Amino acid sequence: MNNMLFDIRDNVVVITGGTGVLGRAIAKYLAAEGAKVVILGRKQEVGETIVADIRKAGGEALFLKTDVMNASILKQNLADILARYGRIDTLLNAAGGNMPGATIAPDKTFFDLDPEQFQTVLNLNLTGTVIPTQVFLEPMVKQGKGSIINFSSMAAFRPMTRVCGYAAAKAGISNFTAYMATECAKKFGEGIRVNAIAPGFFITEQNRALLTNPDGSFTQRGQDVIRQTPFGRMGEPEELCGTIHYLMSDAARFVTGTVAVVDGGFNAFAM
Repeated sequence: MNNMLFDIRDNVVVITGGTGVLGRAIAKYLAAEGAKVVILGRKQEVGETIVADIRKAGGEALFLKTDVMNASILKQNLADILARYGRIDTLLNAAGGNMPGATIAPDKTFFDLDPEQFQTVLNLNLTGTVIPTQVFLEPMVKQGKGSIINFSSMAAFRPMTRVCGYAAAKAGISNFTAYMATECAKKFGEGIRVNAIAPGFFITEQNRALLTNPDGSFTQRGQDVIRQTPFGRMGEPEELCGTIHYLMSDAARFVTGTVAVVDGGFNAFAM
């Protein structure tokens, strides 16, 4: 038995949306495991702080400012990464978000949906995964090996109230993941794997006001989530790291096209 199946030392990992709450925790974990972490995001100061923290702990990291909707910027990011590290082993597509106009509040109806913001949310979450995949897949194909991990959501499994645009985009992510798994395996060989992770509910800057009150207690929405989650709590960002570690490692070398759920039982709960 190969006892190095989970070894990711010196793997070059690119994380879009790496300055968010989840991306930050994942970046720090992977760096601690010996990976060379490239954090892509829009917040320069936050990104550089994360890199400084990683380096202080003895890890290797690089921050590059990016726009996941701009192929030219991403190609420059790619050139900078290859100049620094010479390869890319894993792409983690964690960039995403939501907008008020793409949601439908309890006191609103479908007719209040803003089509422009709906489209923006689709672009950010779905197209903002497709474009980086096009750019960063290329060196993986040339080296004959690589792992892409997309971010799906509980909203991809069931039509949750309110999050109309976000749910549609994340359902698209799950479908795109399955499509790309087949596309890559058939045309580029079994060395290229494409999977997704579907987090349950984690407190982030994007959903904090929706799920918690200023005093830290749960809103009605937050209480609904807790009732639906058999573990009876929200997830901690670090609890995503083990699944991501597995999917990017050789331990998952026969795994592609899957959506790994990390949700405390949320999706399994019926009533």
